[in-house]
Amino acid sequence: MKPSRPWLAPLLSAIFFALFVGIWHLATLPTSAAVQVDPEYAALVGQAAATGTKSAMPTPGEVGAKLWEHFRDPFYDKGTNDKGIGTQLAFSIGRVLLGFSLAALVAVPLGFVIGMSPLIYKALDPFIQVLKPISPLAWMPLALYTIKDSDISAIFVIFICSLWPMLVNTAFGVANVRRDWLNVARTLEVSRLRTAFQVILPAAAPTIMTGMRISVGIAWLVIVAAEMLVGGTGIGYFVWNEWNNLSIANIISAILLIGLVGMLLDTLLARLARAVTYRE
Repeated sequence: MKPSRPWLAPLLSAIFFALFVGIWHLATLPTSAAVQVDPEYAALVGQAAATGTKSAMPTPGEVGAKLWEHFRDPFYDKGTNDKGIGTQLAFSIGRVLLGFSLAALVAVPLGFVIGMSPLIYKALDPFIQVLKPISPLAWMPLALYTIKDSDISAIFVIFICSLWPMLVNTAFGVANVRRDWLNVARTLEVSRLRTAFQVILPAAAPTIMTGMRISVGIAWLVIVAAEMLVGGTGIGYFVWNEWNNLSIANIISAILLIGLVGMLLDTLLARLARAVTYRE
């Protein structure tokens, strides 16, 4: 058996990152070649960038400087359209966690009921299969019309998109608990409630956590698009507002932070999933 090399993966990651930054830097170098451009595009990004004398895409150094500028004062508040990126991220994370928590309160108990009853599963499965593929953003116009509040509508969209992965995974995990464990509980005359909490829940917990992990990833994807539609506050609105200001460096900075927060949420739930996984 070959000795493990724990340093190899971080080294490869550093090499790939350096290659990515190097290619990015080379791609943003100014050129002197004459380029025929559309006048509307030139007016949008600037004549110098459009004709090739200056790249419309910011360099890694410019994005790094912009990130440092954001990190120096992430929570400032200078009005409706001028808030720090930390404040925008906090609003988005708050909406995601609230919608995700509400979905968990509905999906896990309902998934238990569906998984423990084949009859209820067959009765509800057609509704689940019809509603599950609907894009969460398709619910946004209906939510805005009925709720008449942009923040609550965004939370409702997160609730809808988080509901189905948790519901399906919970039902699957409960329905596939080993029969011999349930037979032992039945032989010992353990009550159904106690069986659910002491036998079924620990056995299905890894599958439930997998559903939660999928749900939070989808929720974080959706909130950015939802905030672009409803405006106000949030990292999605920040991206859209910076596009209106033609600040590509700010957009790339926000994209990097969106990815970082998504990775942290996924890592947290992955650790929780490993913590509840039974190991023989």
